[in-house]
Amino acid sequence: MQDLKNAIESAAESSCGGAEPFALQVVDDSMEPEFKRRCIIVVDPTGVARHGTYVIALIENGYVFRQLVIENDEYYLQPLNEAYMHEKRKIEFNAIQGIVVQQAGPNGRRKDRKRYDD
Repeated sequence: MQDLKNAIESAAESSCGGAEPFALQVVDDSMEPEFKRRCIIVVDPTGVARHGTYVIALIENGYVFRQLVIENDEYYLQPLNEAYMHEKRKIEFNAIQGIVVQQAGPNGRRKDRKRYDD
């Protein structure tokens, strides 16, 4: 969790005003099958978070990558991997730091890229 926090803070400091997209590597299997371990995700800190979008959120001084679920005007983060469903948690909307707009496989092949900003 600390490595993710350092990467996000470093990306924000190195950009002009912290609003530039940045890339992170997925380090576990909590978002499989959609996001495999070691794939690269591109995060847009200015993107619009909606029900079903994939987000980076700040929770308890650490960052987490999850899917946003909106139910009855309440916001939740949930993993995609069934083995981690016990980690679904309620959040405040302002905890969201950016949305995932693209992913690429760990090998970097263009055919393995997928966009989420449509």
